[in-house]
Amino acid sequence: MTAIITAENLTMHFGDKDVFDQLNFEIRSGEKISLIGHNGVGKSTLVKLIIGLLKPTSGMIKRHEVNSRKIRIGYVPQFRNIDADAPLSIASFVALNIGSSWHPWLTKSEKSKVAAVLEQTHLKELKDRPLALASGGERQRAYLAQALLANPDLLILDEATASMDVDAKQEIMTLVDQIVTDQKMTLLFVSHDLELTKQYTDRYFLLAEQKISTGSSKQIDAETLKGVEV
Repeated sequence: MTAIITAENLTMHFGDKDVFDQLNFEIRSGEKISLIGHNGVGKSTLVKLIIGLLKPTSGMIKRHEVNSRKIRIGYVPQFRNIDADAPLSIASFVALNIGSSWHPWLTKSEKSKVAAVLEQTHLKELKDRPLALASGGERQRAYLAQALLANPDLLILDEATASMDVDAKQEIMTLVDQIVTDQKMTLLFVSHDLELTKQYTDRYFLLAEQKISTGSSKQIDAETLKGVEV
């Protein structure tokens, strides 16, 4: 498997706060990786660095080309602030990620892409429902569908299951696992749920004490996390 993300001596400080220091790691094509660690250890900061929303204090993070083009990254958050009175339908929300275009409407090809991703995420029958009135699980599938619309090489789930019940978590992670496996995507799953990371990822990154360690997700246990609160 070839590397699609490489971090070399990655260091991040915010003023007097040292977030992490001299991180070195690779994310390779087709991997399913979980990112774990206690609140405030820098998981969200690392995700922002991977996406390119932040610049490191020192060191570098390289986003490699995939098939001779710039890597595409899809991002699924835990939640978004959606006004309860917003008239935006699930389909319209998903279509916001269709990309830049000179015209204010969807072309036939773009409509076909939106329809395909709604079908893929089991939202076809709910496409006209206002997003503000959707259940938590339906919203998460809408966030997932929007991210998938760009056909990403790397899919990042940032605490995307945190506010869901057990059944809903299993449902969306089973769906995600099927999609990333079928489409040979790379998955980075940021989570505090160790059972989900063991079930749906192959390798973990553990952020602790400004450093990063890695190992098989199947081997995560109390000893692995000794002294680390997640």
